[in-house]
Amino acid sequence: MLTTTPQKKSKLLTVLLAFLFGSVGAHRFYLKGGRDFWAWSQVLAMVLGVVGVALLWSTQRASVPGWVCAIIGGSSVLAGYLSALVYGLRPDEKWDAQFNADGTPTHSGWPVVLLSILTLMIGTGLLMAGLAITFQTYFETQVQAAKELSQ
Repeated sequence: MLTTTPQKKSKLLTVLLAFLFGSVGAHRFYLKGGRDFWAWSQVLAMVLGVVGVALLWSTQRASVPGWVCAIIGGSSVLAGYLSALVYGLRPDEKWDAQFNADGTPTHSGWPVVLLSILTLMIGTGLLMAGLAITFQTYFETQVQAAKELSQ
C-alpha cells in the first residue's frame, strides 16, 4: 500500500507568498491546496476590486457599485498583508504543530522577521492611504451636495 507523507511547508515561503500575492490567496493555495474556499474567495474579491477601481476611474469616483467593489478588493489586499503578519509572527513550534507534524523543527530566522517588518510598513501605509482617499471623497461629495442645495 502506498502512503504519502505530507510535504513540509516553509514558513518563509508562506510569508513571502502572503506578502507578494496574498490578495489573491497564493499563501492559502500553498498551505491548503486548490480546494480552499477562502483562497478562492480572495481571488473573487480581487477580481471585484479591479472592476471597482475601473468603475471609479471611469466615473471620477462617483460610482457607488465601484466603491463597493473597490472596498472588497482593498479588503482582500489588506487581508493578504494581515496573513503575512500572522504567519510571520507565529512561533515556530505552533507553525510546526499545525503544518509540519513530522517532528522536524522549523528555524525561520531573520528573513521572516524582516519580511514581517516590511509587511507591517507597507500594509499600514496602504490602509492609511485607503482611508484618506475614502474620507476625502466623502467630504468632497458632501461639500458638492451642500453647494447644490444652497443654489
